[in-house]
Amino acid sequence: MTGAPGGRDPAGPSGLRVTWLGHSTVVLDVPRAGGGTARLVTDPLLRRHAGLLRRRGDRPDTDAWRGADAALLSHLHHDHAELGSLRLLGDVPVLTAPANARWLRGKGLRGVGLDLPPAAGHPPGRDVAHHAAQHAPQHGDWHDVAGVEVRLTAAVHGDRPMPHRPNGASGHLVRGRGTTVWAVGDTEHHAGVGRVRELAGGRVDVALVPVSGWGPRLSGGHLGPRGAAEVCAEVRPRVAVPVHWGTLHVPGGQHLPRGWMDHAGEAFAAACRRAAPDVRVVVLQPGGTWRDTPGDDDGLEHVFG
Repeated sequence: MTGAPGGRDPAGPSGLRVTWLGHSTVVLDVPRAGGGTARLVTDPLLRRHAGLLRRRGDRPDTDAWRGADAALLSHLHHDHAELGSLRLLGDVPVLTAPANARWLRGKGLRGVGLDLPPAAGHPPGRDVAHHAAQHAPQHGDWHDVAGVEVRLTAAVHGDRPMPHRPNGASGHLVRGRGTTVWAVGDTEHHAGVGRVRELAGGRVDVALVPVSGWGPRLSGGHLGPRGAAEVCAEVRPRVAVPVHWGTLHVPGGQHLPRGWMDHAGEAFAAACRRAAPDVRVVVLQPGGTWRDTPGDDDGLEHVFG
């Protein structure tokens, strides 16, 4: 790769480039209003494995994520908050829920706590509002990082709480020049999910949607292909990229049952054709990159790394 720091190649005409490194790790090269791009990495899993979970295939190419400006962390489960991977990014801000950020700072990382926007019809209480008036970012507002804007979105992911780590969960909205990306984060389909479009300013261009897990059966707090398609039908992103599938497995569980790791991306695309036919689905393979090209609106695209 040539042409930009950190191994970045020239972006497509709209400036947005999306590279899926497996599981929930996505490198977003987002156009800045003042020119150039900001590189954000979601839930970085950059090493070979995540605790006891095994990665299928090679670890991500360093050039794919080198030069990151910030990390977006949805929650602290080990397959999303892998400390060794976060440290590989260097001294970059890690944007997450406040309790998670405090925990990360205790581990020597630069955790930045962002508040969730108040629920619709429920403005922040007096104490929260006073604190927001005195500290930036304000309660639920956009936070500037590397020339683009980020805010949290609600997620419901209460299953399998960890006794030794905070259990806050969220998604992220990222707003750059001419584009808005929603990293959904691990969640079930909840009543407030439709508000994401409002929080995004009325438009979501690209959604990174979890569609499976690290086993053939999903625990609560997750989306499968059909649930992910229903979320897309409600939020109506222009493009949806399935993530959180086909990457991690328990030891010895890669082929039990045979083929389970390979189906979720296509199953999500099929479910979207039924539930959200106006959403363009881009199915990436680990290491694959998609560039947002105006006017290229095929219903389904496969991109291979």
